[in-house]
Amino acid sequence: MQENFSLINKTKSKIPLLPLLKIKNNILGKNYSLSIAFIDEKTSKKLNKKWRKKDKPTNVLSFALNKSSGELILCGAVIKREAQNFGKNFEQFLGFLVIHGMLHLKGLEHSSTMERAEQSYYEKYDKKHFNRNRRGIVHDASRGRRIFKRRKKS
Repeated sequence: MQENFSLINKTKSKIPLLPLLKIKNNILGKNYSLSIAFIDEKTSKKLNKKWRKKDKPTNVLSFALNKSSGELILCGAVIKREAQNFGKNFEQFLGFLVIHGMLHLKGLEHSSTMERAEQSYYEKYDKKHFNRNRRGIVHDASRGRRIFKRRKKS
C-alpha cells in the first residue's frame, strides 16, 4: 500500500525522528499526498520572498497543491533559532510547526479555531514524541534541564 508521503532533506543536518506519517494521517487523512522538505536558510528566504513577499527566511511554508495533496517546506536553522523564543526545544517546535503547516493545508487560517486545533494535536504527540529522544531523555522545561525517563518494570 502506498503511503502518499515523502520526506526530502536538502540540508546537511539530520532530521529528528518524529512520527510525521502518523501526524499526517491523523490531520490530513491517509489518502492525502504530502511531501515534506527540509531546506537551508538561503532557499527559505528565496521561497518566502517569492510567495509571501517577505525578504527573510521563515520556519515553515505550506503549499496546498489541490484538495488531496500538498507540500510543507521547513527550515531547520530558523526553527532551531526560534524554538527558544517559544519555550520549546527543537523537536517540540518542529512538531508544532508540522502540525501548524498541516492545518493550513487542511484549509484553516490563523484564528482561535486553528489555535485550539494546534493545541489539541500538539498535546497528543508532545510527551510521547516531541519531548524526548531515543535515549529516553525528557526535557523538563520547568527545571530547565533534561532528565532520564524511568522505564516501566516488567
